[in-house]
This record gives sequence, C-alpha cells and structure tokens, in this order.
Amino acid sequence: MAELSTDESVELALDERSTMRRVDGLRTELQDITEVEYRRLRLERVVLVGVWTSGTVEEAENSLTELKLLAETAGSEVLDALVQRRQKPDPATFIGRGKVDELRDTVAATGADTIICDGELAPSQLRNLEDRTKVKVVDRTALILDIFAQHAKSAEGKAQVELAQLRYQTQRLRGWGGNLSRQAGGRAAGGEGIGGRGPGETKLETDRRRINHRVAKLRRELEQLRTTRATKKAERVRHRIPSVAIAGYTNAGKSSLLNRLTGAGVLVEDALFATVDPTTRRTQTSDGRVYTLSDTVGFVRHLPHQLVEAFRSTLEEVAESDLVLHVVDGSHPDPEGQIAAVREVFGEIGATHVPEIIVINKADASDPLVIKQLLAREPHAVVVSAHTGEGIDELLLAIEADLPRPAERVDVVLPYARGDLLSLVHTQGEIESLDHTGDGTHLVARVPEDLAHQLVAASLTG
Repeated sequence: MAELSTDESVELALDERSTMRRVDGLRTELQDITEVEYRRLRLERVVLVGVWTSGTVEEAENSLTELKLLAETAGSEVLDALVQRRQKPDPATFIGRGKVDELRDTVAATGADTIICDGELAPSQLRNLEDRTKVKVVDRTALILDIFAQHAKSAEGKAQVELAQLRYQTQRLRGWGGNLSRQAGGRAAGGEGIGGRGPGETKLETDRRRINHRVAKLRRELEQLRTTRATKKAERVRHRIPSVAIAGYTNAGKSSLLNRLTGAGVLVEDALFATVDPTTRRTQTSDGRVYTLSDTVGFVRHLPHQLVEAFRSTLEEVAESDLVLHVVDGSHPDPEGQIAAVREVFGEIGATHVPEIIVINKADASDPLVIKQLLAREPHAVVVSAHTGEGIDELLLAIEADLPRPAERVDVVLPYARGDLLSLVHTQGEIESLDHTGDGTHLVARVPEDLAHQLVAASLTG
C-alpha cells in the first residue's frame, strides 16, 4: 500500500471511515451434525470484527481469515466477519462508535452469541462493546488462551496456560453495585458503628486476592518443573548431545516433520496450536552422531505477551538449542509474514543468535513461484513435504552440516578392552576412520575435549 500523504494521514477518506467492510467467504458452514452431536459440542456462534489500520486489503483479510481459523479451532461456528478501515482502533469501542450499532444489527440478524475482535482490547473497550451489543465480547488474546487451555495436556503445559489466563484476567475483573463497596467501620461508617459498616470484603477484592494466591502457587510449581527439565538438559549437555529445536508458525507442519524425521508418533492435526506440550526425541546422523529433536509450541502474529511470559521456560529450549529448524508453510497466503512473526518471538526470547535453517514445508501444495521467491529471500533454506517425504534427505544433510562438530581430532589405537570409550565416540564424536588391528582399534575421530583426554590416556596405557 502506498504511503499516505500529509493530508490523508490526518484524516482518512470519509467514505472509508464510514464503511464497514464485509469479508466474504468466512462463514463456517456446518453439515451433517446431529442434534446429539451439536449438544455435545456446544459450539458458540460468533461474528468476527477487525480494524484495518495499515497494509493492503489482502493483509487485512488474511488477518481476519486467521482469526476465523482460531475461532474454529476453539470450537466456534463463524457466522459473519466485518472489518473497518481506521487510522487506529477507537479507544472506547475498538470500532467506530457509530459502527457499533451496525455490528449489533449484524449480531441480531445472524443470531450470534459472541463477538470476537481481532486485537487485544482494553477492559473498557470490552465492557462498552458488551453493553452496546448485549452479547459476550472476546478479544484475540482471550481466544488464543482458550485454545491453549483446550490443548494443554501435561502438568507443565496446564500450569503455564492457567498462569497466562490469570494474568490476563487480573486486569479485567469487574464488579457491580454493592459488590464495589469497601469495608467500613467506626467513624468511617459515618459514626453509625455496628450495623452501619459495609458488606465486608467485596467480590472484586476476593477475586483479586484468590488470583494472586493462585498465581504464586503456579509460579512455585513451574519453578519445580523447570528445575526437573534443567536436570534433564544438564544430563544431555554432560553427554555432549547437540539439540535441534523445531519452531515456526502454528499449523506449519512442525509435528508432521518431527514424525517424518524420527517416527515420534506425535499427534498431527490440521488445527492451530494442536501442539502445546513440547516433545523431544533422540535421533542420529548418517555417520552415527546422536542429537535431539524437539517439537515446540507454534507461534502466531501478535502472540499474547502473557503466553510468551508463561511459556518462557519452554521457549528457552529454542534459545538454548544448537540449531533451529524454522518451519514455514509454503502454501500459506503470506509465508513471509509468518517468518517475520516467528523471528519477532525469537527476539523476545533471546534466540536470534541460534543458527537457523528455514524449512519450507508443504511443497506438494505450494505455488512453485512462491517457493522460488522464498528461496531468493532465504538462501539457507530447504524445501520439503512432511506429507510425501520430498526433500527430507536434503534436510537431514543440512542438519548434519550445521550441527556443532566436536572440538578435538584424535588418532589413537584403542585397546579392545575399552569398548566403553569406543561407544562414547560413536555417541558423542564424529568418526573419520576405524580399523581393527592386532594391537587394538585404530581410530581417527573428532570428539569433545574431555573424551579426547580419556582416549589418549587409554591408548598409552594399552
């Protein structure tokens, strides 16, 4: 989109400001759902609302399409989608105040019971929209938190999601009428004394106190779980096992890639944030070097800050890895936008220094021209299809080339009695040549420094 002129930057065209733009093709059509199934699913009927502040029409509609996928992943039925062109969201009602009435009419016409806004709303914006439309209003942050809550299975994942939800809710507690009264007594009660005091601790105060207690408890639990993970990681480091993290945009095919590379058998689902709990598997290179592959939670544009903070200990696995496989959905309408969004999160968690291989996935469903453009922008990239297996061998070679290599090169004759050391060389080192002689095993390899000392000592004493 071209730069706005000075006059245009002050005020957008009147016809744009006064128009709610309907985004076609975002209604979810449900078919062949019986009454029993419907009652079991309890799907919410929602209308999506976005504010287009910058970029092209396509970018605005892509953002709302992603919101539709998020809503469907949460179990909702999307009835309609609206986007308004504005310089910035209205501070009181997100969309223009005059347009709230049009939104209310759309809600009434479609029979929706929920409005989902494509952005993080302030508590006052949520309250004003609910008061004007008379239905529940949810913002993008709450929607993503709800999806994470549905998909978290491990104790750590559940604790992390709950912590993020509580942090979000703390700023959005509401109270009405007598619930807002404060404790009062003696002179504070107007001199009335007994019988003239307020109703005691308010519900608002009680909720805030309970949330604070629960947050403190969750932080203690997560610290214990973090210590457990740190112990496991220390064991891998002690054995000099390199780690590779699979990261990328949600639904880019990270779990499918992990299954293709290791046969891990991780759940694969065509839904956003199907993976919340990380999975780590051991595998090895063609020359026998062992390394770990970890599937991580997917990222998304404007990933809620509460989630980044709550999942920081898990996301640090990416920052502490030796190599990142940054998986990109080549069939997505805006793969370059996905790459930028993921790298933004990398910056937040301090992972920009980690070597990165761009893995352009879903090659079997991608436009060759888009693939060509991505390869031009990202020279250190590999095109694969986790579904068909295309490009997997090339990716494995790229991983082998980028894995950290052992520091010391040794040329020793190892006594046959020291098979334990030879096993360590296979696990931790990189063997260049191995011959069995009358005096022992003639070994030329690259190994970690401490193992090199052990091999030299064993060859001298043998």
